[in-house]
Amino acid sequence: MSTDPLDLADRALAFTDGDAQVTVTRERSLLSRFARSTPTQATAVDDTSVSVLVVRDGHVGTVETNDLSDDGLRAAAARARDAARAAADAAGGPGEHPGLPTVAQAGTPSAHAGFDAATADLDPAPGGAALAAAFAATAEHGLEAFGIWTTGRVETAIASSAGLRVADDVTDAYLKVIARDAHGRSGWGAAAGVAAETLDADAVTRQAVARVATSDPVALAPGAYEVVLEPDAVGSLLDMLGGLAFDGLAHAEGRGALTDRLGTPVAATGVTLVDDPLAAGGLPRAFDADGVAKAPLTLLHDGVAQAVAHDRRSAARAGGDAASTGHALAPGGSPWGAAPTNLVLHGGTAPDVGALIAGVERGLYVTRLWYLNVVHERSTTLTGTTRDGTFLIEDGRLTKPVRDVRFTDAALGILERTSALTTATSLVCEADFYGRRAAHGCVVPALRASGFRVTGQTTG
Repeated sequence: MSTDPLDLADRALAFTDGDAQVTVTRERSLLSRFARSTPTQATAVDDTSVSVLVVRDGHVGTVETNDLSDDGLRAAAARARDAARAAADAAGGPGEHPGLPTVAQAGTPSAHAGFDAATADLDPAPGGAALAAAFAATAEHGLEAFGIWTTGRVETAIASSAGLRVADDVTDAYLKVIARDAHGRSGWGAAAGVAAETLDADAVTRQAVARVATSDPVALAPGAYEVVLEPDAVGSLLDMLGGLAFDGLAHAEGRGALTDRLGTPVAATGVTLVDDPLAAGGLPRAFDADGVAKAPLTLLHDGVAQAVAHDRRSAARAGGDAASTGHALAPGGSPWGAAPTNLVLHGGTAPDVGALIAGVERGLYVTRLWYLNVVHERSTTLTGTTRDGTFLIEDGRLTKPVRDVRFTDAALGILERTSALTTATSLVCEADFYGRRAAHGCVVPALRASGFRVTGQTTG
């Protein structure tokens, strides 16, 4: 029996009747965690799952299984059919699902550079070498290393009763290192990419080591500060902003941050944000969870809001000429709407982070942000803390380590007050690698902005 995911999708689809979509996901991955310069966990995943979606009178039923026998697939199809029928009966009328995309509506997926054959082989040796390099580089400075190394391959295939048959095959790799001293002072380094060989563990670790404060941090009073955000901090902001400002469902329901603001300036001139699933240097994807082909979507151009992301369900809710932009997060569309997952913030003209710092008389340098939460969805206000490398900027240079601070500020507001961006960009991975593997990330520069609102200090 064939083990090809698309063949498996076809086999499962044969057990359905009416409008149905089958999605096959095969993940093979390795992950190693480490703490105090000691390996603490090593996992290997080799799993194939089949999701069956059935649509009845605008209502959906979804069942997932990893029982790949004919009996298992037949049972999953029957349960999905019964679930859709029960939803239709309970509603007593038509649902709002617009139906499965036709081949013409889905479009043709583009080729991309998101697969690396060597990484797909899942050799554990590079992981061992990465951990050894991290332990050695931190030990040179009397520090300890904490973090993860992981690589994975994810194959996805979709077949539907509407005639859709598409398949994608991607790889990804990620390394993060937190270097920490005996006083709890820490520094951050991370790298991500399609290929495991691009992760330079020694360089990542030395970056983390360089961000560990060598003296006691000073306290910073609440207030508004000029800030320089490293790419990891920018990526965290944009990852949150993607769901707040560009969710087509929230926009259609009038609760999105860009409601009545499309076509108007919402960020500084020079801020151009694109969701580009095919971008070089990112983590490319061919199609969304509905099988709709992915393509670049400009969200902000020179600070002006251009578009929001839709799946088929949110586009139907929006009406008019709205159509899916290829951003379904789950088969049939997520109940939480659609969101961009391949954000690219275009770089500016600053040659490096040092040039950003040189332009600040007194301000804050932030390596990364942590534990972000939404305070107010419509205004994109977030709160969180700085972490693993926060420093005071005085007269254009880093002078003192700063005790980590809590900030409360609007993500769009920070983009509105952005005054400079570095030319170079970095891939910042936002996946947590818990649950099903779905690595995603932002390609971003470092940025400088005014008025960054510090609202408190951490106790650490």
